Amino acid sequence: MKKIIASAAVLCSVIVLAQQKADTLRKDNEIQEVTIVASSRTQQKIENSPQKVEVLGKEEMSEESGIKPAGIGSILGDISGVQIQQSSPISGNSNIRIQGLDGRYTQILRDGMPLFDGFSGGLGVLNIPPLDLQQVELIKGSASTLYGGGAIGGLVNVISRKPTSKQELTALANYSTLDEKNLNMFASKKYKWFGYTFFGGYTHQNAQDVNKDGFSDVPQIRSLVVHPKLFFYPSQNSTISLGWSESFDKNLGGDMQVIKHGETADHQYFEKNRLQRNTYELVYEQKLNDNSKLEFKNSLSDFERKFTSNDNYLNANQSNYFSELTYVKPMNNMIWVLGTDFQGSRFNPQSFQNFNIPRFENNSFGLFLQNTLKFNKATIETGIRNDFTNHYGSFFLPSIAMIYHFDDHWAARGGVGLGYKVPNALAPQMIDYHLENLMPINMQTTKAEKSVGYNLEFNYKKKFDNGNSIFINQAFFLTDINHPVIATVDANQNVYFANQDKPVVSKGFDTYIKGKVDDWELYLGYTFTIAKYKFQNGNQFIPLTPKNRAAMTVVKDFEGGWKFGVEASYNGSQYRMDYSKTPDYLFAAAMISKDLGEHFTVVLNCENLFDYRQSRKEALYTGSILNPTFNPLWGPIDGRVFNLSVKWKL
Repeated sequence: MKKIIASAAVLCSVIVLAQQKADTLRKDNEIQEVTIVASSRTQQKIENSPQKVEVLGKEEMSEESGIKPAGIGSILGDISGVQIQQSSPISGNSNIRIQGLDGRYTQILRDGMPLFDGFSGGLGVLNIPPLDLQQVELIKGSASTLYGGGAIGGLVNVISRKPTSKQELTALANYSTLDEKNLNMFASKKYKWFGYTFFGGYTHQNAQDVNKDGFSDVPQIRSLVVHPKLFFYPSQNSTISLGWSESFDKNLGGDMQVIKHGETADHQYFEKNRLQRNTYELVYEQKLNDNSKLEFKNSLSDFERKFTSNDNYLNANQSNYFSELTYVKPMNNMIWVLGTDFQGSRFNPQSFQNFNIPRFENNSFGLFLQNTLKFNKATIETGIRNDFTNHYGSFFLPSIAMIYHFDDHWAARGGVGLGYKVPNALAPQMIDYHLENLMPINMQTTKAEKSVGYNLEFNYKKKFDNGNSIFINQAFFLTDINHPVIATVDANQNVYFANQDKPVVSKGFDTYIKGKVDDWELYLGYTFTIAKYKFQNGNQFIPLTPKNRAAMTVVKDFEGGWKFGVEASYNGSQYRMDYSKTPDYLFAAAMISKDLGEHFTVVLNCENLFDYRQSRKEALYTGSILNPTFNPLWGPIDGRVFNLSVKWKL
């Protein structure tokens, strides 16, 4: 810890020195707020992209930093078709499920680089502070042609902030009624030849037993995140960025008596996780004279997890590596993207008591080509990719997407693409199985999962003379996963993974309406999902997946720096793991903020206004206090929560 603090102090000193010595500022014109999609690689505007990409921009990230400063899970869950599912009541671990599919089918990128997979894709993935982000981009459905295996259900790409010629400095302090405390700071500045960004954040959360059953519903968390990044501009057309990100997390959950006072004869159950994630990244971008662009990305991430419980321990690490070279060539009415990448992960259990998965490594070498062809009213995007993996053979991944503008108001967009996912026993599941029960993948008999995804949507938008506007989106989706690798639990509670002979199918539709009426910003969304295990006899619905979900948001800016917002979501009935039905429920939240002068903003927020809790409908565990078995989670368990934040901005 002292080394990290010292490193941060040295970096801050370098930044201050650079500020003092830089006497020539780059007089860049500030770019207007235009939503540019990075995930498509062609830097198109969001309304012109054949691949549907939903973007949460800088304004949303700024607002979320005052509401949920520690992570992005809450704001992602507000998007239609996206479900943030908590998979463990003890660790607080959650995963992102898109269009009814398991979280392991969602690929998570940081600045276009896949760093979260398998063992490193569980705990702490959603703990990315929004204050450090420019925007979050979301693709629903297959995105494997550009990003390789894993993006079967969808893709989440979190984009870091970049420096501008205007000095930025923001500090934020937050406190919640769950006794969570957050301190975050962001600074950035761009000079003629040099720029920087720096984020530092600390979270202090004490364990909470909301339903008073003796076990923590919110674990004890101590988390530190440091993310400095340096930018160099050797010429007007070239940029080099060097980044390092490190996070430390201590997570302790279980019997509240053990958390507070230690183990006794009558109180012994606990789970402790110590996580350390180091990520290094290098990005070089060169714009050429013919408006083409060459870009090289390289990253290395090391994730270490030390797990301890009352009867087991595991100390293991996973290294993720990624290198990519792309060439983007715009022409009169088309854009070509040619690229190659090498990516993979290496898992290494260093010491353990009860653990069955040996050291293994998965990697792939990929070649991809994409063409975006623009007509008068239509844009067609075709792509091909071939991945060569070290254990599961090669995969040919074609895709095609198209958008057609009928006129200034109506447009249609559709596409189809293939995907794949290599088996990994450590990938996130709907529930967190005990580590000692996980069995290794049999690479001789287990095949990779293959998928085909379809999407079709219609859009209507209109702006009125009085400043009001409306946008309507109606989307349909279908994903078919062949040879799905499904967990099976035997009589001894051992968890085996094997291919099934029939597919997993998820289909349905998304409807949402966004509008602005007399300075009121409105959102109303509804998602209908039918997700099934076709290989099962009898009830085939995927558990813990609501068929009906709806959400609404109302936000208004008032004179005097006031802002008020209300959001609500309806979650329909779900099937439990034993195929009994859960009740449906309504979740609501409200926020009010006030600008105090030019530099301070105060936010008061309330989550779960109606205090709906799963524990009010059923017990969260069965068995004894010494040997509990926790039920899978289908609803919130932390109850009504107020938080108050104060943000200072230069």
